[in-house]
Amino acid sequence: MKPRYRNAVIITGEVLRITQESGSGINHTSLLRKTNLSHANLRKTIAKLMSAELVREELADGQRVYSITAKGKEYLDRYRQFAQVSDAFGLQL
Repeated sequence: MKPRYRNAVIITGEVLRITQESGSGINHTSLLRKTNLSHANLRKTIAKLMSAELVREELADGQRVYSITAKGKEYLDRYRQFAQVSDAFGLQL
């Protein structure tokens, strides 16, 4: 069986989902572990999400904490809808 690699769309969806599930925010280290991304790849992804205003970064007790914005929640909802439609037609993202 061929290994399935995650593309940028899937990684974006996973980062947003994990950030949303964290509730009040997630620190950088926890996000690294849960997404299973390299530090450099996560930094690039977070930078893109912050520039698109899907995620915000705050400092809490000297740590960077990321939380999803309302715009990020809307993107995640639409991503999930698209993933369901894609699956219904037998396509993988």
